[in-house]
Amino acid sequence: MGAVMRVFRRVVLPAAWLTVFAVIAVALVKMAFVDGMAPEQAVVGPGAQVAVPVVQASRATVTNKVEIQATVQNDPAVGVRNTAAGVVTYIFLEPGVKVASGDRLYQVRTEVQPAPQAAAASQPVSPPDAEGPGSRILLTAPPAPTYTYSDVLAPAAGTLRTLDVLLDQQVSVGAAAGTIDPGTFTVSGSVDAAQQYRLLAKPGSAQISLVGGPAPFTCPAVELKSTAGGTGDAAGSGGITGGVGRSVPSISVGPAGPDGAPAPGGTPTGTLSCAVPTDVEVFAGLGATMTVTAGEAVNVVTVPLTAVEGSVKEGIVWLAGADMNPGAGGVVIGGPAGPAPAGGTPAVGPASEPEQRKVQLGLNDGAVVEVVSGLAEGESVLEFIPGAPAQVPSGPQFGGPVFPMGG
Repeated sequence: MGAVMRVFRRVVLPAAWLTVFAVIAVALVKMAFVDGMAPEQAVVGPGAQVAVPVVQASRATVTNKVEIQATVQNDPAVGVRNTAAGVVTYIFLEPGVKVASGDRLYQVRTEVQPAPQAAAASQPVSPPDAEGPGSRILLTAPPAPTYTYSDVLAPAAGTLRTLDVLLDQQVSVGAAAGTIDPGTFTVSGSVDAAQQYRLLAKPGSAQISLVGGPAPFTCPAVELKSTAGGTGDAAGSGGITGGVGRSVPSISVGPAGPDGAPAPGGTPTGTLSCAVPTDVEVFAGLGATMTVTAGEAVNVVTVPLTAVEGSVKEGIVWLAGADMNPGAGGVVIGGPAGPAPAGGTPAVGPASEPEQRKVQLGLNDGAVVEVVSGLAEGESVLEFIPGAPAQVPSGPQFGGPVFPMGG
């Protein structure tokens, strides 16, 4: 047994160590001389891939519906003014009663001045021979005064709230004499510039939906007033009432909301109002949504509003180049430098520059706009205006969980 162990320690174990060292030496030689002589794989350089969304002009039906957040308001009281100067001789009605337009409120007596010839006839008259002492002077009595009586009428129907006249009071023409509460209501809401341009087609009616009120009802007469000075549209052409039109000059709007409508928060430029029918029971302060339909375009060429830059009637779109494929959701420009890895997508070079084109715009529904002329169905355009500010999505900007920092 001792001889075997001596052989193992003197022969087998040294031979095993020599084998291990030989394998290590061979591996080092291979790494230093064999693998080092092989050509290196090309390293992909830094690059950026930007997808440019492209859409095609397509046919659709555009319904120009504008929704306005509004409130129910009391109509202002109507003032009663004197229509004749004189003295109040009779009061027909007292405050608090219901009146109809044209009802008599009170009566005014006005003295009629005599004619000039009648005044001259009332002066003293002397006979031709009455020049000496004791002559007689003939006198005539002045004419009796004459009066006219005028009734002051109610200018509107409603409740007579105040009547500020008294019997035997001297009144003048145009003086305020009282107020009448019409007892009617108006639904009114603010509109911004983009909505006001969309309402240039003179909407005739509106659908009103009250918060916590009765079922939706139709408001027959819609009126659009400009905030900057009376009634009128953005061009100052007067109040907008009447029937529904079709051709509406459009305006390029900003980022859209979740339902495709322009994002709220625009500066109000006008008010849209509508008289509530008398058979609908409402009260002041109710919230409401006013939906106005101002035209419809059937089977027309359309593009997204985000693809158009422009103002009234005219706009600009950017035609996509021939190498931009709208079916793939866009084109990748500025691809990585150098050869792509095996089996990967070939590197893409810079895409061709888009071409600007002027177009005539029509109706829009807040998401798409009608192209009246300048663009044919099927032509590809950039979905977003080049250089437009980025739209930051709402909510958290990081998808992963957030862990608190600290020790």
